[in-house]
Amino acid sequence: MTSLPFLDLPPLRGAAGSVRLPGSKSISNRVLLLAGLSAGTTVVRDLLDSDDTRVMLAALDALGCALERRADGALAVTGLGGRLQVHEAALFLGNAGTAMRPLTAALAVLAALQGGRFTLSGVPRMHERPIGDLVDALRQLGCGIDDLGQPGYPPLALHGRAGGRLHTDRAIRVRGDVSSQFLTALLLALPLASDAGPVAIAVDGELISKPYVEITLNLLARFGITVQREGFQRFTMPAGSAYRTPGEIHVEADASSASYFIALGAIAAGTADNPEPLVIEGLGLDAIQGDIRFVEAARAMGADVQGAPGRLTVRRGAWPLRAVTLDCNHIPDAAMTLASMALYAEGTTRLTNIASWRVKETDRIAAMAAELRKLGATVTEGADFIEVTAPAPGAWTPAVIHTYDDHRIAMCLSLAAFNPLVAAPGAEVGLRILDPGCVAKTFPDYFDTLFGVAQAAANDIPVITIDGPTASGKGTLAAEVAQRLGWHQLDSGLLYRATALAAMQQGVAADDEPGVARVAAALDLRFDGAQVLLAGTDVADALRQEAVGSMASRISAHPAVRAALHALQLGFRRLPGLVCDGRDMGTVIFPGAPLKVFLTASPAMRAERRHQQLIARGVPAILADLRADLEARDERDRNRPIAPLKPAPDALLLDNSGQTIAESVDQLLAWWEARQPFQALTSHPG
Repeated sequence: MTSLPFLDLPPLRGAAGSVRLPGSKSISNRVLLLAGLSAGTTVVRDLLDSDDTRVMLAALDALGCALERRADGALAVTGLGGRLQVHEAALFLGNAGTAMRPLTAALAVLAALQGGRFTLSGVPRMHERPIGDLVDALRQLGCGIDDLGQPGYPPLALHGRAGGRLHTDRAIRVRGDVSSQFLTALLLALPLASDAGPVAIAVDGELISKPYVEITLNLLARFGITVQREGFQRFTMPAGSAYRTPGEIHVEADASSASYFIALGAIAAGTADNPEPLVIEGLGLDAIQGDIRFVEAARAMGADVQGAPGRLTVRRGAWPLRAVTLDCNHIPDAAMTLASMALYAEGTTRLTNIASWRVKETDRIAAMAAELRKLGATVTEGADFIEVTAPAPGAWTPAVIHTYDDHRIAMCLSLAAFNPLVAAPGAEVGLRILDPGCVAKTFPDYFDTLFGVAQAAANDIPVITIDGPTASGKGTLAAEVAQRLGWHQLDSGLLYRATALAAMQQGVAADDEPGVARVAAALDLRFDGAQVLLAGTDVADALRQEAVGSMASRISAHPAVRAALHALQLGFRRLPGLVCDGRDMGTVIFPGAPLKVFLTASPAMRAERRHQQLIARGVPAILADLRADLEARDERDRNRPIAPLKPAPDALLLDNSGQTIAESVDQLLAWWEARQPFQALTSHPG
């Protein structure tokens, strides 16, 4: 889903089931750096696989750490033991603050003591995210750091000469009121400077995001560093501190990611119509991440959350949800989800002490305000607060959600697709999420996970049907369109071909209608990417044999066979949508589909295409015979008494005789755009 320009979310009406969340980003990148600085090998289990962790892994690889992906999925990291193996490198860190800031500190210290030159850069947005307070603190220590762009922002150059000394005889001062990542970076780096004596850090101002610092301290202890502390104002690294691998470490599920599903359970699970709860696996109330305290805020808004080791169970409690006024210093990232929950609350929700939102992947206060207003909410924003009042039941509006290349905007606002639960009857609306792939930063499978537990009325799940004669290119067009939209695909012809193949394997004749119907009813068929598994065996190539196709055409005329496969085809209608091709998709199977296309090409063109396909597979074929066979199938399909091949009355006709595949795809998507409520909506991303 990472390459999709947009993803359409239909109105969603409930949620139930279980989800397993990815590993914590905050823990993952801290663990990777600590493992990279330690002597020996650390086996990391349940590591988050995301954009942020990939750039950290690339950096560790460039610095000389050995990385081994094991058969059981664990990652073995053999660290540097605090000694540089590479003394010069240019590191690109994307938009990962959890990589940029701690690597800046660690490499600045190592370069100052052992010599070297390192440049750290990122995407344009990273070059707008402040790092000056961390740089100032490191310069107090005696590290050599040059600004390569705007002072106080990346990119940076870190440099030093071997045998250098650092000023560890006085406390290093750092501001705490902009980002806790600055303090975390120093805590992770300064054990490297403790050979000559203890190293102290003094925090100026009120430290924000304290729970993230607690994560850092907890993990430092796991790697052999016991930090002496005076509250959140002063931290001291004992003299001679040295990283020691714990041998093996488990990354618990991401508590920030859990916030979306805790909110979802509070909104849409455990209702009278949908009594089952939503279960979140891999995270319990005993988590070390500060964002687990999101549970307290969700309960205050009305969620019923029960906890057990490694598991949370969530269902709706109060309804509508209750508005809250909350100081969110302790859950700055997860607090964004509360702004989305406010869409379902009675009254005005006020979230304060969130100034750090403005220096994240985007200005999150401004971005959330703009997107929530599109949905019909009333929003007031300030320097460090946001107030949200839900839309009136009849005021929900279709919206194109800009995501600002910010994963949390996309995930938070997806919850607005559940508006049928509060919207006035008939006022339910869908959403279009632009650049849904931005979720790859922390949760690449977010939308697949959401669709695995979300529920929608069958008629709300969009379907595009593509009908047409043999060799018109239906399957190729359907596959391309499904990929572009991020939807499921149904090649109904494969169902009939699979039935034909299974009947041939079982010795059932094509004219034995009851026998073939029994085969169809018991069909054990599963699609897995390019594989088509019949009774567990990949039969994708066998299904394309001419003999199988000919028998499929004959058995498709049997009413009993068509009835046996009808329910199977309906079952492919799953979130977020379906593109299906065949001969009766728009006339019989999905007559209510919002877009129906009848695809054709001249018999000569279709015969030529089939001839080229067979030759490419090494199958000898005679063009004239292929054309005669196609025309015979067309006649049989058009004149069969059950579900004959014909355009649906409201189908759009597309003759692709002179079109490339890309041109046909563009034409179909243009028709889809024209039928959506989103095409008239315009909004500047800000």
